[in-house]
Amino acid sequence: MSSSLHNIMLIARREYTERIRTKGFIIATILIPTLMGGGIFGMAAIASHNTTQSHIAIVATEPQPAADLKQELENGKDTRMTVDILAPTPQAMSTLDQQIADKKLDGYLVIHPASGSQPATYDLTPRSSADISTTSAIKDGLHSVLSREFLAQHGLSAAEIDDFTKPATVNIVGKGGRKSDSTTSFVVAYILFFLMYMVVLLYGMNVARSIIEEKTSRVFEVLLATIKPHELLAGKILGVGAVGLTQVGIWMAAAGLFAARAGSMSSVTISPTQAIFFIIYFALGYTLYSSVAASLGAMTNSEQELQQLNMFLMMPLFFCMLMIPVLIGNPNSTLSRIVSQIPFCAPLLMNFRISLSMPQPWEIALSMALIVVTILAVLWVSSRIYRVGILMYGKKPNLPEILRWLKYS
Repeated sequence: MSSSLHNIMLIARREYTERIRTKGFIIATILIPTLMGGGIFGMAAIASHNTTQSHIAIVATEPQPAADLKQELENGKDTRMTVDILAPTPQAMSTLDQQIADKKLDGYLVIHPASGSQPATYDLTPRSSADISTTSAIKDGLHSVLSREFLAQHGLSAAEIDDFTKPATVNIVGKGGRKSDSTTSFVVAYILFFLMYMVVLLYGMNVARSIIEEKTSRVFEVLLATIKPHELLAGKILGVGAVGLTQVGIWMAAAGLFAARAGSMSSVTISPTQAIFFIIYFALGYTLYSSVAASLGAMTNSEQELQQLNMFLMMPLFFCMLMIPVLIGNPNSTLSRIVSQIPFCAPLLMNFRISLSMPQPWEIALSMALIVVTILAVLWVSSRIYRVGILMYGKKPNLPEILRWLKYS
């Protein structure tokens, strides 16, 4: 083993052992998946039991349509609303307006019957125009009632109408004839996306914070007596990255054990292909972002100064989040393919595409190649900023000074 590689491994081992023994590592390893899992399953449980329970009134001259709509809204699949039926009199309308003003009513619906060639119209007066759930429930209820009335007018019995309006069951069949669930696949893709988002950002910033701590304590002045700056930088990136991989490995093993124990009860599982690509893109993404973070740490002297430069790490990651709806809508569109090839976005977006719909092999290979080339370019710049910046104290450099660092290095 060469002297340079030996020094890099010593620094990497030091960074790894220091962080993996801390209480913060243990707490984060347990707390992050617990909070994510609890949040996901909690939201799913809330959504499964979430029903609209608004109190509204229906104003109609014909009692039967109002009664049918009342039945639909009070006993629907996702609605448990309280519905009053009133005749359209001036006193009733005045009373309803007053009840809305007193917040005793969430809204009222006026049904204007059909007249000649004009179809029936429906005017909804909600207490709040932002009450989307009540408005949506009323629209869905009206659609169901009108559909049943139309079918009944054409001679279908109640049982036939129930069979006709019953939603179809669509089975998602994957490779090997195995049934799956599109919602579950989407949840897995989302989990992997946000897991990589947090881990890459967290451990990338850990590299910058480590540099600032050692600059403040002047440990660098001792280390640089025997170790070259680029060896120190490489050791830090490897050591902190190994901590991240260890944490991700623990999470993957725990998820696999949970899936094996839960058996058929667990529908949210990560396939071996997803796990392999996640680790590959995490390693690439972490190396890229930690190289940028190392430069930021070398250029700053405190946590406050580092926070002001966080935008250089946050902006690409925030752009990735904005692109999620695009990938969900069509993961193989031209825009999806372009943004998933951008080196600073590929670790998250290409991995997200792999979880949704496996891209062509050449797309995956091209994204990895572009990331590697970008990493080499960023490391070339970062190493030159790093070797000068780590010994600069008390002054925040401006752009001309940074350019001079690159030139003199």
